[in-house]
Amino acid sequence: MSTTFILAILLLFVAVVLASQGAWEWWNSRHGAVARRLESRIEAVATGGVGRKEAMSILKARKLDGSTFGQRMLLLVPGIRSFEAWVQQSGISWTASRVIAMCALMPVVVIVAGIFIRVPLAMLASAAASSTLMPLMYVRYRRTKRMRRFQKQLPDACDMLARALRSGHAFSGAIDLVGTEFADPMGAEFRTTFDEINYGVSLNEALTALAQRVPVGDLRYLVIAVLIQRETGGNLAELLDGIASLVRARFKLFDKVRVLAAEGVLSARVLGLLPVVTGGAISLVNPGFLEVLWRDPAGVMMLEAGSALLVAGMIWGRRIVRIRV
Repeated sequence: MSTTFILAILLLFVAVVLASQGAWEWWNSRHGAVARRLESRIEAVATGGVGRKEAMSILKARKLDGSTFGQRMLLLVPGIRSFEAWVQQSGISWTASRVIAMCALMPVVVIVAGIFIRVPLAMLASAAASSTLMPLMYVRYRRTKRMRRFQKQLPDACDMLARALRSGHAFSGAIDLVGTEFADPMGAEFRTTFDEINYGVSLNEALTALAQRVPVGDLRYLVIAVLIQRETGGNLAELLDGIASLVRARFKLFDKVRVLAAEGVLSARVLGLLPVVTGGAISLVNPGFLEVLWRDPAGVMMLEAGSALLVAGMIWGRRIVRIRV
């Protein structure tokens, strides 16, 4: 192999790397997180304090208002307001009525697909029943992810509130700084709180509404501490520093517990997936070997009993490795 050919390969590799890096920098400068925050702030300045979408969010347009027949029927369901708030906490654009409609539509889609694929009736029924929970599981996943991200941002938000107070800002102005400088979900929730204060809501009511919108224990501690401090007096900046230190110490404890329970979590996942993966591999290698499980009545009973025991074992294993602190 000649030296010229090796040099050409090296130059080609360097050119591809540089082109990839340049393409990434170009995309990130126009569509990355920093670019989106800059665009949001420019829009906020251009519209007099808040962006158009952010100004409309305080109107709670996604709440059930009973304007249609379906929404009026949903309002008769007990707990529908709490369910709507739960959906909103996920940060997605779905409404409660849309989630309920998707839960009702998913089994129909699964049954129609199963008829064309010719899946056994028992498996089709169980798959259709399980698909009903898929939209709820997705909303729950997004809500949990958003709450965890908010909780991780909270210590830094407390530090910014304390610094803003020390520099001479009022507490409402400190809330505006957090809403402006932080990414979502912290920024969005604090912007909504600041907008409520500007629209005439008292600070106590706005903070209470914030704690209700975001059911995070550490945030409730922060709100309660601020409300008590407004009644009794004291150094609010030092109080916020103490809350930030407390939250960070709790995070360290949670991480330590998570590391200690990692082996049990991995074992539970492996044991839960082992029958499914093994059955899929056997069906792929020898398709007719497991047909007795859904063709023979005794095999169907064994399959149902095994599935029930597997689900029970997964739930029990999750309870074992889930340590509450």
